[in-house]
Amino acid sequence: MTGHGDSSRKSVSNRIGGSARLTGITVQAGEVHGGVHVYQPPPGVPVPRQLLPVPPHFTDRESDLASLRELSANSAGLVVVTGAAGVGKTSLVTRWLRARDDADFPDGHFYADLRGHTLEDAARPSEILGRFLRALYPGPVPADLAEQTALWRSLTSGLRLVVMLDNVCTAAQARPLLPGSQHCLVVVTSRRRLTGLRMDGAVFHSLDVLPPHAAEALLTRAIGRDRVDDDPAAARRVVALCAGLPLAVCVASARLAARPRQPLRALADALARPADRLAVLRVDGETAVRGALDDSYEGLPAPAARLYRRLGHLPLPELDGAVAAAAGGHTFQEADELLDVLIEANLLQEPGEDTYTFHDLVRLHARQRGTEDEALDAVRRVADWYLATATEAEKLITPAQFTLDRDHVHQPYLEPPFTDESGALRWLDRHRVNLMTVLRTAGAYGWHTLVWQCADAMWPLFLKLRYYDLWIEAHERGLAAARLAGHAAAERQMLNSGAIGLSAARRIDEAIEWYGASRAAARLAGDRRDEGQALLGIGAAHYEAGRLSEAIPHLDRAIALWEETGYARGTGLARIVLGEIALAAGEPPLAVRHFEHARTTLAAVPDPHDTARALAFLGRARARAGEYESGTAQLLDALETFERSGSVHWQARTLEMLGQSAQDNGRTDVARDHYRRSLDLCASIAVEDARRLGERLAGLPPG
Repeated sequence: MTGHGDSSRKSVSNRIGGSARLTGITVQAGEVHGGVHVYQPPPGVPVPRQLLPVPPHFTDRESDLASLRELSANSAGLVVVTGAAGVGKTSLVTRWLRARDDADFPDGHFYADLRGHTLEDAARPSEILGRFLRALYPGPVPADLAEQTALWRSLTSGLRLVVMLDNVCTAAQARPLLPGSQHCLVVVTSRRRLTGLRMDGAVFHSLDVLPPHAAEALLTRAIGRDRVDDDPAAARRVVALCAGLPLAVCVASARLAARPRQPLRALADALARPADRLAVLRVDGETAVRGALDDSYEGLPAPAARLYRRLGHLPLPELDGAVAAAAGGHTFQEADELLDVLIEANLLQEPGEDTYTFHDLVRLHARQRGTEDEALDAVRRVADWYLATATEAEKLITPAQFTLDRDHVHQPYLEPPFTDESGALRWLDRHRVNLMTVLRTAGAYGWHTLVWQCADAMWPLFLKLRYYDLWIEAHERGLAAARLAGHAAAERQMLNSGAIGLSAARRIDEAIEWYGASRAAARLAGDRRDEGQALLGIGAAHYEAGRLSEAIPHLDRAIALWEETGYARGTGLARIVLGEIALAAGEPPLAVRHFEHARTTLAAVPDPHDTARALAFLGRARARAGEYESGTAQLLDALETFERSGSVHWQARTLEMLGQSAQDNGRTDVARDHYRRSLDLCASIAVEDARRLGERLAGLPPG
């Protein structure tokens, strides 16, 4: 600076050198050199402390708070917290930042709501920057965004600040607001994933709904322990119907607090009506759950909004890319792109690879945004896709099985997501809950033909993996539907396949009744092949019940009918049962003859699964006849076939027969190993088999 005053005095020049940076009030006398940095907020501009207060009823979230602490300790200072509308992102981040020591960020705490629920309402970065700059220094704020950004980064260079950017819509909206110091912590919240901020070094935390105990604690803190204790069951219902969404619990709590005489059960009953639930979750002056979801929905491109509505109408607990493609009439690639949009908007959850789920209230919102025509079309498209895909699996797994014609409203156009037998069985197993849901839903819509066709297409799942409860339910529904549809052949198919399930589940007398009804229907229709199928079933059921002498005539009659009609596969299946009867009667040589005949016949069909069954029994019969080594080799060959095909039930049965053969031959340790492996396989699918294996193990000498 240059002094002015008495003109007779010499000018005095004071110099500042080095990398000095002076801001605010500065006093200088003489020469100052070196890396001097003096900062003092100007008078009238306090150190910014803009964070929101912590909500009074903030509850739980300890694991999320711990995750945020860990993320911030190992990051470059940019943390993004994402989650669905109303899940509590703002409350969580506020609670976390408020708990931080002020000494960590002495130069200021900044907060801004960027209103990023929709692109139309989102705050412009220049609007937020203007507020931040005015809170930091008294100078003029440039109008140009680039100049604002440059000034913001210059002013914050070297400072220790915390900046909370709430409700961000896009990465581009947040990027100009990032300060210019590596000593700052920036926390972004958004309903969108904001994956673009990864390029800025962001780390991410996804916030989920509250667990039931925490949601109940939140309700209790809001309305009081006494009120909850007066009707704890109703309190749990309210929490369950809010599905763990903190916003929903808070709105429900506010309604209850405003109506101190209203019983909790009245609100629970109102919430239990799906058509009214989002309307009930509204309080005057408060943001409603529906409003929050509307904001997220309005931000979707039209194709994604259409898929959102359609997926919401599906009754399935879980979705994948193929289901989404079928629901919208899309290709796999189109569906994946639209699913990414819904995931980015946090309207769908992604709990696993190619697995998508809805939060209950989000699903309800999606349904309410759609139309009845959309619902009907989406459900039928997905049902037709499941029928077509399960039928393709059936053809791969049981190619010799007779398959009735299929009827599709929407012709299949998507390739099946499997190429071989084991892949087809894995697909059926993974989708068994959805398949049963489709079957039940088809019944509710009155699509009777679709019901019995779905039950028929699921045959390999029941045959190989033995889900007895689903097997019987599917065929009870399928039988009723076939009768309503007036399809006689389908009725007999349901009776025969369902009876096999009843027999396998040890409901023998019911199975014989079903087989009897099937035989009567087949004779009425003049279908000798189906009559033979019913006779085989009756004979097998009597064998399972231990009535060997009653079983044989039915089996002999079935073979005679099938030899007349040229149905070789049927004769092979009947001879397997005759072989089992011979084994049970203590006649291994006769059993060997029956099983050899059955194996040759079934291999010529060809029917790989039943050929392997005949081979397994043949191996057991040979071992019983004194040919332990050759019998064991055949059992092992059959086991390998069942392992390749994924038939868990027959893997377990074959291992049990290996154990029996080893035990008969005095090889106790080998028997124990086979029994244990068999028990491990059947424990989860067959209680009776597991009990029997446990008894076999217990009966072995200690070793």
